[in-house]
Order: sequence, then structure tokens, then C-alpha cells
Amino acid sequence: MQKVIVIGEILVEIMADTIGEGFDTPQSLTGPFPSGAPAIFADQVARLGQPVGIVSAVGNDDFGRLNIDRLSRDGVDCSGIAIDENRPTGSAFVRYRADGSRNFVFNIRHSACGHLHKLDRARELLKAADHLHVMGSSLSTSEFIDLNIETAKAVKERGGTVSFDTNLRKEILNASGMFEAMTQILGLTDLFLPSGEELTMLTEAQNDNAAIAELLGSGVRAIVHKNGADGAAYHDPNGSIMIGAFDVEEIDPTGAGDCFGGTFTTFWLRGMPAQEALRKAAAAGALAIMRKGPMEGASTAVEIDAFLQKFVVRGAAL
Repeated sequence: MQKVIVIGEILVEIMADTIGEGFDTPQSLTGPFPSGAPAIFADQVARLGQPVGIVSAVGNDDFGRLNIDRLSRDGVDCSGIAIDENRPTGSAFVRYRADGSRNFVFNIRHSACGHLHKLDRARELLKAADHLHVMGSSLSTSEFIDLNIETAKAVKERGGTVSFDTNLRKEILNASGMFEAMTQILGLTDLFLPSGEELTMLTEAQNDNAAIAELLGSGVRAIVHKNGADGAAYHDPNGSIMIGAFDVEEIDPTGAGDCFGGTFTTFWLRGMPAQEALRKAAAAGALAIMRKGPMEGASTAVEIDAFLQKFVVRGAAL
């Protein structure tokens, strides 16, 4: 099977136990949980039995060991993870507001994963990639941008493929050079996985349908548009497929999009028909929100199939 590689942040997430506004008063917390969008994606891919590795860095601390232990146990190739003796493992403190939005306190830029570590074993891992998955959240510095673009070009030159999850807010897109970098990556993308309004962020289109036509006309082979509780849609030159969300109790939505993306990408690489891959991805996203902790809801193929025997979707039909 093709080996999937992702470059990006590994961190721990520590969650407030109560709903409210921010962290300006003492409060009870739960964690640390292994986290980071690229790490969650990789863990989900590994749990489905697909070869996958991650290029990142952690500190020489308990948080770093927590992440490496979890990723290694689930089958992720961790040979490309550097151990930084001078910087701590990245962290995110999160508190949910009453409306479902979140307050974050991040330490990523000044953490181990905020810096590129040029290890020989990481370079070897990148050379072994058949498929590169790019996360917009990981394009944090010019070095990370260059490495993702360089790797994407190399993967394409040897007949591999690239998927791209923008995973980005508009205010970050406005950072110097970010729009140009993401546009360049989009030009190398085979499978595009935007969420919500991200579908139109990198196009000249003013609406979803025009954006889909523009993206497919530019060389993107397939688009999976994630819309959370409103389900998801798949688009390619042959048409579109819609699926509604599964009717489950939401415990923690963090990481659900990464589990969805990891599942769809895995089955897309295996040549599964888009309708079935979309259904399994939606199930993986639903399983993810049923567990507290961003990586705790990552699921195996057996768990996904068992879930699909029990639950029905709401909204759009298969």
C-alpha cells in the first residue's frame, strides 16, 4: 500500500472541565491528550492499517513521550520526529464557550514543533512517501512551507499523489505570503479537503458551485467539502455525492475533521468508490466526536463498520 506522510505539529491538549469564557480564573482541567491536526490525521490513517509517518518534533519531556507512545502504539512511523532538548512539546489549552466555539491558549511557535529539525531520518522518510498530506495549520513558517512544497513536487514527480486540508482561518490566510503558499500547494493537489467557507478561500469564485468548477478545472481530481453537522459532499468531474451527518451525541468535536480526512484519504488511495469512502469517513468523524479528547475517537476499520451497522445519517441521503 502507498505510504502516507504528513509534516506538522504535535502537541498536547488540556481541556477545561467547564463551559465558559477563557482562562482568566483558576479552574479544573482534564488532560493532557495527544493532539495536533497532522498527528490526529496520521493516527487515524494508521489505525486503518495504512502505512503512515509524520515529520515533526517534540520536547524531551512527558508531553513528548505521551505523543510518541500513542502514535507508535497505533502504528505511525515516528522515525521523522525529532527530540528537541531546548524547547518543550507544543501545547493547547482549550475551553468551550456556550455557543460551541472555543477559546485557545497555544504554545506552538516557541515549542519544539514550531521549528524545522533537519534530520537525516526525516529526509529518508519523506523520500519514501507515495502520498503527501498537507495541513494548512502546519504552514507556520517559510521553512515549513518550502518543505511541504518541495516534498509535494518530489512525490508528484515519482507518480505519487497529494491531499490538502486547508484547516485554516481567514485571519491566518491574510498573513504575509500565506495565500501565495497555499495557492501553490493547491496547484499540486489531487484531493482537496476544505471545511465550510474554506471551499472558496483560494478561488476567485463567489459561491460554492463556481468554486467547485474552478477547482476541478484547475487540475484538482476530487474535492471533499466538510460541513460538520450538515454532512459532507464529494465532487469530481463525473458529478457529486452528498451525505448527511450521523445522529450521535457530541462530546468533543475537536479532531473530528482530521479523523474524517484521514479515513477518506486512506480509502481513496485504496481505490474505494467515492460513495462508500465518504460514508466511512462520515462514520469516523461521528465516532471522533463521541469521545473526549482530540485523538481519543480515532477508529479502526472494524469499529467503523460496526458503527455503520447501528447508526443512520440525518439530512442528505447517501
